[in-house]
Order: sequence, then C-alpha cells, then structure tokens
Amino acid sequence: MPAFILCFAVTVAGCGAGKYNSGHNKCANKQYSGTEATQRPYRIAGKDYYPMASANGYVEKGYASWYGRKFHGRKTSNGETYNMYAMTAAHKTLPMNTWVKVENLNNGRKITVRINDRGPFVSGRIIDLSYKAAQRIDIVGPGTGRVKVTALGKATAYSKKDHAPVNFTPVNYWQGNFTVQVGAFKVKTNADQYRIKLSKDYLNAHIVPYADHRGQFHRVRIGKFNNLNDAVTFSQRLMAREGFAHAFAVAD
Repeated sequence: MPAFILCFAVTVAGCGAGKYNSGHNKCANKQYSGTEATQRPYRIAGKDYYPMASANGYVEKGYASWYGRKFHGRKTSNGETYNMYAMTAAHKTLPMNTWVKVENLNNGRKITVRINDRGPFVSGRIIDLSYKAAQRIDIVGPGTGRVKVTALGKATAYSKKDHAPVNFTPVNYWQGNFTVQVGAFKVKTNADQYRIKLSKDYLNAHIVPYADHRGQFHRVRIGKFNNLNDAVTFSQRLMAREGFAHAFAVAD
C-alpha cells in the first residue's frame, strides 16, 4: 500500500504501519519537524519519499489501483483502521486527510476520497483507492485505470443528507506557529539554567515538558515564527554561525 521534508524529532513516535511499515525509517533531515508524524520522509524499497507541505494546486494524471479485503481491518499510515467500504485512498506524498477528486479518464466517472494511507509503491501508479471507491468509478474489474487526481483540501463542511464533504480548505503545513528546539534535559534544573542563559540573547526562550517510555524530558526552545521556512532558516544559522550542536524547527 499503500514524506517535502518534514521530520519528527527523535523523541516522537513514528507513524502507523499501513500497508507498508515506514515506522523503522530514519528521518532524512532532523532540522525539519512537525506535529504530524505522517509528514516526515520515509523510505520504501530503497527509494525516499517526501510528503508535500501543501496540497494546494495539486493535479496529476496517471494510473489508479485499488486494495481491498487483504488489508481490511489493518492500520493505515495515519493510524486509522482501513475500511474497504469507506471512501478513502492511499497516496505517496499528499498530506494526510486531504480530500481529492478522482476522475476515471476512460469513462468520465468521478469520486471524492480522503487520503489516509501511503502508496501505491508501483511505478506509474499515483493513487491506491479503497474497494468501494474503485467500484464507484469502475476499475475493480480491470484492476487499474487511468485517472486525473485533483486535490480539494481539508473538509470544512459536510452534507446533512449523506455526510459527504461539500466545502474544503487547502492543507498547508508551512503555515502555523513554529519555534526551534536546541536542547532536551532530564534534569529540570539544567533545562532552567540553559533557558536563562539563552534568554539573554534570544527571544521566546522557553521549556516544553515531554514524557515517553524513557521518562520525563524538558525541551528547551527559542524563537517564534509563523511559517516553517523561517524557523528552518533560523535553526540552520544557529548551527552554522552560532555554534549550536543541535537545532531544529518544531511546531509550537
């Protein structure tokens, strides 16, 4: 079955297994981080994939395939349970939960599906539809079909009649609130001392607590940005010019 260069910090859990388990893949660049694990780069069969930061303007033509009973009930890449009778699909790089319009170019049939998985990892195929979605545009029998995929965005309103999405907003992971993490300590006193030292030269020096199976951590972060690109540029400057051993952008 079924990452743009967002990568989770090493202390954050990996994404769901899906049809292909990307949980064991290492991040390609720790300078990039986000709140969505499914936005980080991953590798399948020796090839790296980078999820798009934005679905805005995405249109592509190619071949669609479908997957069904073999994967019914398994976890998708975003952690949901795959339902072959739901209107969903897998895509290699579109942001998760992006709704897309899929048109069968052979018969003109159209459907709207939500991306909740990664794939298909077969040359020439651009989307892997659920059984129900493939059935709607008549590609179950042939197995594949030439389609046009158009990104609609994240659903913001649904029909009262059948709960189908009727309004959308572009999915964009570049915009939001970001900062830069420069350290993590198990001992809070050490984190406090580092924050105080940094606050003399940098704005918004703060501590964010975090706990996982290894215990409690105190993450030290500096700076405040409203887009990821500026945060990444700042983190690169900290390492290249200001002597920081580690610095990477994170969603605040």
